[in-house]
Amino acid sequence: MAKPLAVHAQAEHRALPPVTHDEFARQEFVRAFKEHLVKHVHGGNRAVYERKVKPAFERSHKRAPKTRFEVRDQMVHEPYYQMFSTLLRTSQEMMWSSCQKPVERDLPALNEVIAQPPRKAGGSLRLNPALEIPRYHTAVDIHCQPGGYHVEYMPGDASAGMVYDRAVHVYAMGQMGPYNNDMGASIAMWLQRHHPDFKPQRILDLGCSVGHSTLPYAEAFPDAEIHAIDVAAPMLRYAHARAEDLGVAVHYSQQNAEHTDFEDGSFDLIVSHILLHETAERAIHNIVRECHRLLRKGGMMIHAETPPYKGMDPFDAFLLDWDTRNNNEPFWARSHEIDLKTLSKKGGFDPALEFEDLIPSAFQVAQASRSQKFQGGDFGGGGLWFIYGNRK
Repeated sequence: MAKPLAVHAQAEHRALPPVTHDEFARQEFVRAFKEHLVKHVHGGNRAVYERKVKPAFERSHKRAPKTRFEVRDQMVHEPYYQMFSTLLRTSQEMMWSSCQKPVERDLPALNEVIAQPPRKAGGSLRLNPALEIPRYHTAVDIHCQPGGYHVEYMPGDASAGMVYDRAVHVYAMGQMGPYNNDMGASIAMWLQRHHPDFKPQRILDLGCSVGHSTLPYAEAFPDAEIHAIDVAAPMLRYAHARAEDLGVAVHYSQQNAEHTDFEDGSFDLIVSHILLHETAERAIHNIVRECHRLLRKGGMMIHAETPPYKGMDPFDAFLLDWDTRNNNEPFWARSHEIDLKTLSKKGGFDPALEFEDLIPSAFQVAQASRSQKFQGGDFGGGGLWFIYGNRK
């Protein structure tokens, strides 16, 4: 069923679950609610901190707070922060619920659509029912998504992918573009600008979920063979159907990024998009080590993440750390504390070739080009994604 146009409308494709008018209205309410929190409520936390919490701490300790923990110990008692945090968590739960309803309504028929993609692109799907799902996924519903990414409610299930695709658009308030692909598009744009002679022939996306950020690499490097892996079969079923309908050939396989079945030196470019903080610290080291094994000489790995806490203002680090305690992201904090040069060295890379950058959003750059100015907005304007990488 066709839905009314929104300001930041999500692109239609065959795999996306159809919605009724009321279902779409509910999702749009959640998106607008999140936007209200970001624009009109979030900033009040700093006002409370600067006007009340920080001065009180300085009077008591004769210095300003030095760590996010010192900020947190004070802010958690403030009614304003309690109100903000409660509303933000509630918005997250409302988001998942609003995106589940259209899927629950007709799941068997929706799974039939996913199981029979038009196969016009030439991609592939390889699942491994014997793959052990890591405990860092089974022990918690990441992002509060009910059932996480891997739970199946019927044979051949793709419901986790169906819910996730729409929920990401609601969560980002449309700011990751109509295809939710801004992370991959931004890295591809960064590569073309900063490494114009780099022409990867084989590309691997780790922890691809439904393939949002996988597909931009096919557009940026049309001669490349694209592979993408994830541990969750429901995500991969959906990703394959989505890519086929959008006409992009991607070879999806169910694998753990810590240890894959690809041969040594198989890829020129290995990427991930908000993967590392969803894995345990040991897994992060294993993943970087596996990247080194899989890269050819001169190949590059690039991981998109949120910025490390090192050097960050304690209050900003405290707010960024919200997800650790409130959004079922138990590994978030530690992933932001790892020394990246040491991580590269332990993974076999030359730490002198390690790089970090805050790169512009491809979606916002495109919007700026259309309007002749940067829109800025809630996601940072000139710099959105933090990237960490190395070259073999």
